[in-house]
Amino acid sequence: MPKDSLLVLGLMSGTSADGIEAALVRISGAPPNLKSKLEGQASLPIPKPIRAKILQIAEGAPLPASEISQLNFRLGQLFADAAIATCKKLRVPLKSVDLIASHGQTIFHQGQPIPFLGAKTSSTLQIGEASIIAARTGVTTIGDFRPADMAAGGQGAPLVPFADYLLYRHEQIGRVSLNLGGIANITVIPANAKPQDVFAFDTGPANILIDALVSHFTKGRHRFDRDGHLAMRGQNTHGLLEQLLKDPFIYQPPPKSTGREYYGHRFVQKLLRLGRRFRAQPNDLIRVATEFTLTTVVVALKLFVLPKVNVKQLIVSGGGAQNTLMMQILANMLKNEGVEVLRSSKLGVPEQSKEAYAFALLAYETFHHRPSNLPSATGAARPVILGKVSYA
Repeated sequence: MPKDSLLVLGLMSGTSADGIEAALVRISGAPPNLKSKLEGQASLPIPKPIRAKILQIAEGAPLPASEISQLNFRLGQLFADAAIATCKKLRVPLKSVDLIASHGQTIFHQGQPIPFLGAKTSSTLQIGEASIIAARTGVTTIGDFRPADMAAGGQGAPLVPFADYLLYRHEQIGRVSLNLGGIANITVIPANAKPQDVFAFDTGPANILIDALVSHFTKGRHRFDRDGHLAMRGQNTHGLLEQLLKDPFIYQPPPKSTGREYYGHRFVQKLLRLGRRFRAQPNDLIRVATEFTLTTVVVALKLFVLPKVNVKQLIVSGGGAQNTLMMQILANMLKNEGVEVLRSSKLGVPEQSKEAYAFALLAYETFHHRPSNLPSATGAARPVILGKVSYA
């Protein structure tokens, strides 16, 4: 006899690859009356040698297939360990978890088709073998969510808008959900929206550039700018931000998606060269990268969202939501637009675990054989059932 609700553990590692976020969610019902409640969360760091290998592969280093294969299985072990550790921390028996949702670790994403060996091809690759997770935990695991959307002509991203719609839809208030992870992406939810009214896209970089600069200037001693303290000590070097804002991705109309393959090592090297040219000090460059990130978000809103949708609230999640300076700058930039900026925790979803929560919802839908992509967000030709199931 089917259960009234499922306990689903969502696992997520983002572009920065600095940790695995876990969200344990109790889910019941079906859209549009799907109900969910966060039972607990955890954050587990990725060991430095593993993170270094992830970034090496994601930056396009010429590595043998054997290393990618080995890393796929090693990350499966790591995600399984994260699931077990989360249940232990939350004092929840592992056997009571009905389903694990694992986004895996993105090491490549090409959302738009490009010529390849005689045919236009788009592709994505998330690693962290789900079969290993299912075997080590004894819990059925769903992973590899993005390819099904791409097979239907979509970009495979963003997928979180399905969860944003369920969590943030309001009858009278138009909202935008902004995730400031490694990459910045937004979901636009008009007042009283239907699923087909929702649209979403990546706006550009978020913490990926800031983290890279902090790691570079501190020689790896620090991974990120805690609460924006380094950026606060810097100043916006005249002309440098203007140079960065010539980036063509910012002005490309949606649907669009991006990742480390675009805003990774090569872009950071370009940023460092510009810093030398404009004689920017390290903290100046971190400040400019911070302002560049938030300016690209605001440009996206002004170009592609606000002319079409009356937006009253911007709900921010991801690591950037915990950066006081970023939140202050964003609020100042949008003050004249009448948009209130608030953290997702104000609406019951902790900033760090929002995406893990979202993939728990996607896995729940997959388990029930229901589609959970939003074609209006990804550009897919039709709704599709996402992910691949590894049975325990």
